[in-house]
Amino acid sequence: MQVRVLGSAAGGGYPQWNCNHPNSRRARAGDAMAPRRTQSSIAVSADGIDWVLFNASPDLRQQINDTPVLHPRDALRASPIKAAVLTNADVDHVAGLLNLRESQPLRIYATQRVLSVLAANSIFNVLNPTFVSREAMALEQECALTRADGSLLGFSVVPFSVPGKVALWLEDVNRGANFGTVEEDTIALEVRSGGRTRFFYIPGCARMTEALTARLRGAPLVFFDGTLFTDDEMIRDGVGVKTGARMGHMSVSGADGTLAAFANLDVARRVFIHINTTNPILIADTPERAAVTAAGWEVAYDGMELQV
Repeated sequence: MQVRVLGSAAGGGYPQWNCNHPNSRRARAGDAMAPRRTQSSIAVSADGIDWVLFNASPDLRQQINDTPVLHPRDALRASPIKAAVLTNADVDHVAGLLNLRESQPLRIYATQRVLSVLAANSIFNVLNPTFVSREAMALEQECALTRADGSLLGFSVVPFSVPGKVALWLEDVNRGANFGTVEEDTIALEVRSGGRTRFFYIPGCARMTEALTARLRGAPLVFFDGTLFTDDEMIRDGVGVKTGARMGHMSVSGADGTLAAFANLDVARRVFIHINTTNPILIADTPERAAVTAAGWEVAYDGMELQV
């Protein structure tokens, strides 16, 4: 299987459009240690010909243009993108669907909860249902991904719930703890082919649980939420008012952070993705990048290619 990282940054990209944080200034200045990044998404293929998007970033048009394997071929109107799988309803994961509106056959896979969000927002009706079907995935049930004509794409996903939070634009302060979040709001994906697990994709996770620990132990590859290095970094740096925990993300550092949680899991390859513009691991010459590298982690970058 082939994996291409289309975008590796969190919502807003890197640098975020209105951010004058020192990290963002380095990226805008063209610093080679701080390459720019678009909002998080990957593309996955069993054969290198037909591809499935994992989330659809607002930057999708640029990402397609930057990725030759996703360019049209053979016909005047065509696309090797055959499906999209959504892990939540965050703007940075669903807005890119609007780029796929030109009556091109494909399938959208998501939980019923996320599909209901799309159905309730009429702007997504630009995805002509004659060409674009919406397929509900059940938690913990293996789902074989297919093209619009029903033919198999060569791999499957097992969606499972992880701790998280309902999308910011769907928060309801009147619905109690965690703003009305339900189990299907934030999912992760186990990707399988040839009868075995190839990798896990977890771009959003609020905390490590015993169940998640058991699931990931010994995995060959895990893409994991790298939003913030420290829980209060946005507040500390004067560019925000929310902690990572409030936004539904566990931090990279700290006793309850990702480095500590993965220390004894024997995951063969670990890659941070969905990285906020304030996070110093974006920059190659920072102590924080050195720390995650020393701990055996990689930091995803746009255009990164993996064979799994």
